[in-house]
Amino acid sequence: MPTIPSGSDPHQQRQIAESFGVDAERYDRARPSYPVPLIERIVTAGREVLSVGCGTGIDARQFQAAGCTVLGVEPDARMARFARDTGVEVEVATFEAWDAAGRTFDAVVAAQAWHWVDPVAGAAKAARVLRPGGRLAVFWNSFHPPVEVAEALGAAYRRVLPDAPDPTSAAGDSDPYGLMCEKAEDGMRQAGGFGQPERWRFSWEHVYTRDEWLDQVPTSGLFTRLPPEQLAEVLASVGDALDAIGGAFTMRYTTVAVTALHTP
Repeated sequence: MPTIPSGSDPHQQRQIAESFGVDAERYDRARPSYPVPLIERIVTAGREVLSVGCGTGIDARQFQAAGCTVLGVEPDARMARFARDTGVEVEVATFEAWDAAGRTFDAVVAAQAWHWVDPVAGAAKAARVLRPGGRLAVFWNSFHPPVEVAEALGAAYRRVLPDAPDPTSAAGDSDPYGLMCEKAEDGMRQAGGFGQPERWRFSWEHVYTRDEWLDQVPTSGLFTRLPPEQLAEVLASVGDALDAIGGAFTMRYTTVAVTALHTP
């Protein structure tokens, strides 16, 4: 869920944007992947893909499995190193500063990362590196826990971090990434070179055990910069909450994508 501090746009929060590599192995292990129908729909534009903010390569490996050649661009050298170790070619840079060196692609994608990119400058850069008819697709996983799970987790977070944003506060929101999607759409329109943006939605579920959920908690931008002792308190509090409601639970996900075709 979005956990960006108020007061500036997400892409200006560089300390958060480049904090996820603190435990790249955990990030790769615990973060969810993306629906196969989304991947398949994107690659109809072609199979040479540029993954913006590719992180540890979660989405890049899915595109590779679909028969694509993938280049990642990632500002965090720790995340890039992990992705390379899994077989993904990665160049270290922010997308806005990255040098394409004349290369072009059939698709430019950003999985759980476009809010860290200036929406207008990023769309303009994507237009420059996309081939005619190529697709820009930016997408996010939003989670919707059962009400009792959201309440239990929210209470657990507030016990330890009463002044921090509650990562479950948008659990009942049918469109928690709505504002980010609107900014992405506006950026594509302002940059020019694209047809009318579309939104795609894909619903799916995942069953989490207590340990699986605790494994992914530290990968949230809200927690990546916490001191170890405070993070341990958060995990203990969340673990107790999950024990109280029986441990395992089913998380409903919606993957929402904003996409447009390049029209030079």
